[in-house]
Amino acid sequence: MNRFKTSKFKNTTPKIAKKDDWINNVRAGSFSCQGNHIKASSKLVAFNAEQAGGGMLGLSSVKPGSDGQWTVTQFSCHSDLVTDMDFSPFDESLLATCSADETVKLWHLCDPELQQSGSPELTLRPGQGRLELVLFHPTSSALLAVGSNKSPLIWDTNRQDAPLAVLEQHSDQLQSLSWKRDGSLLATSCKDKMLRVFDPRAQLTPVQSAKSLQSNKDSRILWAKDDFLLTTGFDMMRSREVRLWDSRKLSSSLSSVTLSTSSGTLIPLFDDDTGLLILAGMGDTVVDCFEVSSEPSLSQVSHCLMDTSTRGVAMVPKWTLDVTSCEVMRVLQLTDSCIVPISYQVPRKHTGQEFHEDLYPDTVGTTPAMSAEEWWQGGNKQVEKVSLHPDKQPKQKAPAAKPMPAKKELASGGSKEDPARGCSASSSPLSTPSSSAAPSRSPSSTSGLSSGFLPSPSPSQSAKAIQSMLGPMSKFRHIKGTVMHRDTHITNMRGLNLTTPGECDGFCVNRHRVAVPLAISGGQIAVFELSQPGRVPDTALPTIQNSVNVVDFAWDPFDTHRLAVAGDDAKIRVWQVPEGGLKETLTEPDLILQGHTEKIYSIKFHPLASGLLVSSSYDLTVRLWNLESGDEVKILTGHEEQIFGMAWSPDGKLLATVCKDGKVRIYDPRKSTAPVQEGPGPEGHRGARVVWVCDGKYLLVSGFDSRSERALYLYSADSLSTGATASTLMGVAPSTLIPFYDPDTSVIILTGKGDTRVHIYEIVPDAPHFIECSSYHSQEPHKGLAFLPKTECNVRDVEIARGLILTKTSIEPVAFSVPRVKKEFFQDDLYIDTAVCWEPALTASAWLSGINGKHKKISLKPKDMTPVSEAPKEAPVRKYLPSSVYLEEKTDEQKKDELLSAMVAKLGNMDDPLPQESFEGVDEDEWDD
Repeated sequence: MNRFKTSKFKNTTPKIAKKDDWINNVRAGSFSCQGNHIKASSKLVAFNAEQAGGGMLGLSSVKPGSDGQWTVTQFSCHSDLVTDMDFSPFDESLLATCSADETVKLWHLCDPELQQSGSPELTLRPGQGRLELVLFHPTSSALLAVGSNKSPLIWDTNRQDAPLAVLEQHSDQLQSLSWKRDGSLLATSCKDKMLRVFDPRAQLTPVQSAKSLQSNKDSRILWAKDDFLLTTGFDMMRSREVRLWDSRKLSSSLSSVTLSTSSGTLIPLFDDDTGLLILAGMGDTVVDCFEVSSEPSLSQVSHCLMDTSTRGVAMVPKWTLDVTSCEVMRVLQLTDSCIVPISYQVPRKHTGQEFHEDLYPDTVGTTPAMSAEEWWQGGNKQVEKVSLHPDKQPKQKAPAAKPMPAKKELASGGSKEDPARGCSASSSPLSTPSSSAAPSRSPSSTSGLSSGFLPSPSPSQSAKAIQSMLGPMSKFRHIKGTVMHRDTHITNMRGLNLTTPGECDGFCVNRHRVAVPLAISGGQIAVFELSQPGRVPDTALPTIQNSVNVVDFAWDPFDTHRLAVAGDDAKIRVWQVPEGGLKETLTEPDLILQGHTEKIYSIKFHPLASGLLVSSSYDLTVRLWNLESGDEVKILTGHEEQIFGMAWSPDGKLLATVCKDGKVRIYDPRKSTAPVQEGPGPEGHRGARVVWVCDGKYLLVSGFDSRSERALYLYSADSLSTGATASTLMGVAPSTLIPFYDPDTSVIILTGKGDTRVHIYEIVPDAPHFIECSSYHSQEPHKGLAFLPKTECNVRDVEIARGLILTKTSIEPVAFSVPRVKKEFFQDDLYIDTAVCWEPALTASAWLSGINGKHKKISLKPKDMTPVSEAPKEAPVRKYLPSSVYLEEKTDEQKKDELLSAMVAKLGNMDDPLPQESFEGVDEDEWDD
C-alpha cells in the first residue's frame, strides 16, 4: 500500500459478539470436501450438520426471533455428504446444494421455525460422478457453475437436457472455482497446481492458464478487484500463503503474504466494496483481516483470536449490516457447537447517529441483470447498484401470491416430480426476470374503476385465495402427540431384544397386553399387562420360551390371549396366555404350524376371519394357515426375491405384498396362487412396507428410492402396472418407515426403528394425495411404535389415536389428539362410526369357502356428550364499541358539563348531614364540673 495514502479501513476493528448473541445448539460436522461448510443470505444461515453419511444441513436465521433466541433446525437434503452450498444473490431463500451422491438440488427454504419441504425445487444429475462445488452466477438468474471431480460445468436450470457447457477436464481434482464480478469469466484452481481462467461463452478451453501454485495441497481462488485473482494455499515449505495474480498473466504473482504453518485449509472471503479480505484456517482459532489495495498489495488490518476452532466461515450480505454503527463487514464463524458473529467496524465519531457515505459505496442490488439465456448469447448487463443509506433502501415487495410450480428433475431422460407442499408462496426461483415480474396494474385498467382502489374481496373469496395459495389443508394438520402420565408407563424393563429383523415391528400390543422379545437364548418373550403399569421387579419374569430365535410375532385380533410367533426354524408356534397374564413360564405351545422350508419373514392375521394366518418365508412363498384345523390351506407363489411386507385389504378379499425384486403384487388367494396384479415398486432394496388406504382403493408403500432415500409411494389398487400415482421423499435414514393407518380419519402415522421423529400425513384420493401434518418428536430414539384399537382413545380429549412407544427400558403411552375449542362437545366430524375390529365377521372355514364378511360398526360418542354439529349457535359478541362512539365530536359546552358533573359527584350531595352531626353530645350538667 502507498505509505503516503491512508486507507479509511486501516483501523477496522473486529468485535466478537457476546455469548448471548451466538447461535447455539449447532452440531457442525467435520467433513472432507471443498466447500466452506457454511453460507449465509440476508435472512438465513445454512451449514453442514453432523450426521451419519453427511446428508444433513443445519439451518438458522441471521437475526434472532421475536423472543431474542435463534431457532436451529436440520433437514435432510441428500443421501450422501453435502460437499458445498450457495445462496442465490437474487433470492434470500433459494439454496443450491451439491453432494457426493452426484446431484445438485435447489431448495426454497422457509424460516427455521417452520417445517421445511422434503422435496427440492429442482434436481440436476450431471452424470460426472461426485460433485464438489456449486456457485451461482453473479449477474444472471438461474445460472450455476458446478464443479465435478475434474470438470467445471455451466448449467442453465431452465434447460432440461444438458449443461450449457462442460469445460475442459482438469488433470487432477478441482479444488475451487470463482466467477468474476461482472460474470464474464470463471477461474479455477486444481490439485495439479494449475490456475485456469475460462470464458465459457467463447471456448471450452482456458483463455489463461499457468502452473502457478507451489503445492498440490488444498487451495482456494477468488476474484479480487478488477482483473486480479487471489489464491490461498501452501508453499514448498508447507506454510500457508496468500497470493495476488493478474488474470492476464498467471506466470508470476504480484504480491504474496506467508502465514503460519498449519495443515488446515485457508478459507478466503473478499468484500468487493471495501477491499477487505478475511482469512480463516480450518481448525484454527484465528481470523485475520487484510486489505487489498489497488497497487495491488496486501496489508494486514486485524488479527482476531477466537475462543474455539473454526469449522467454516461465511460473510453476511451487505443488507444486514448496521450501517449507523459503521459496521462494514460481518463474518460468521462455524464451530463444533455454535456460530459466532464477528462484526468489523470502523471507529468514527458520531457512531450510531450518522450514515458515513465514504464507508458505504453503492453495492450490487438483488435484481438479476439478465436471464441465463441472455448471458449465454453474449449479454454483459450488470446488476444495478443501490445505496445502503437507510432512507434510500428499496422497500421489500410482498411476494406474488401464486402456487409453487411443479418441481422438475433434470437429468438424461429426466422426469417431473410432484408439486411440493412447501412453505414458500413466492414465484419460482428458476424463472427469468421477465417471467417472474408481476405486471403492474394501473387504476384505469382495473375493471373501469377510476378511483384507483380495488374492491375488497368477500370473506369466501379471501378464504379461497388463501386456500389456492397454500394448497389443501387437513383438519388434522395441528395434531399433537403427548406422552401420558408416568403412572401409565411400564418401566425398568431389562434385557430387551432391540435388534429384531427389519420385517418385524419390534413388539406387538392388543387392548390388554403387550409382548416384547428378550435378548435371551431360547427366543424368550415377555408379556406385560397394560392394566398393571409401573416398575417391573428386578426378579426373573415368567416368559414364553419359544426355543428358537424370534423373527416375527402377532396377537390374534379376536383373541387377546393368543399369540402367534414365527421362529427362524421355519415354524410358527401359537401360544395361549392365561387369564390375568403370565404367572409362570410357558414352554409348550398350543399349536405348531410347519410347512415352510426356510426361515420365515413375517406373519399377519386376517382382519375379518377368525383363525386365519398368512406367513412369508425365505423359500419365496406366502402360505395361509387355518388355526382351527392347524392345516396349511394355500401356497402363493410368484416372488423372485425377499418379501419385505404383506397387508390384507380392508374387506379381507385381497393380499398385497412388496418384494425386494422391485415389484408390488396383489393376490386373490381364494381364486389363484399367482398374483392378479403386478407393478413396479420402490427402487431401493433396503426394505419396504405396504398398507391399504382410502377404503382399499389405494396401496401405500414406504421404502427407499435408488439413492437410498426414504420415500412414500401411492398406487392405485386397480392399476398397479402403471406405477406410483404419487410419491414423496422422507429424508435419509437407515431404517424402514413402519406405517400405521387409521381408516376412520385417513391419517397415516410413520416412524422407523431408532428414529426420534414420527411423521403424520392425511392421505386423500385426489392430488396432492399426501397432506403433511405436524410431526411428533420423542426425547430419545425409540425402538418401536404400536397402536391400540380406536376404542382406547379418550374422545373427551379429542384423541384420534393412542400408541405405545418402546424405548430401551420402558413402554410409554402416547396420545395423538387434535386441538379443538369446544371440547365439551363430541367432535362428530372427526369420529365416524368405527369398526368392531375385535369381533370376527366370519370363521376361517367360511372365508375359505368363498363367503365374505363385514365388521359391525359402533359410535364412539359417550351418552352424556352432545355432537358438535348439534351445538347451539352462539350469537356474535361485539368485542369493541362501534367506531361512531370514538369518532363522535363533543362540543366545548358538552365537555364543560361533563367536567362539572364529575366534580360534583366527587363532592357529594350538599343536603346530606355532616358526619359530626350524628355524634352524641354530653349533658349540660357535665359542663359544670
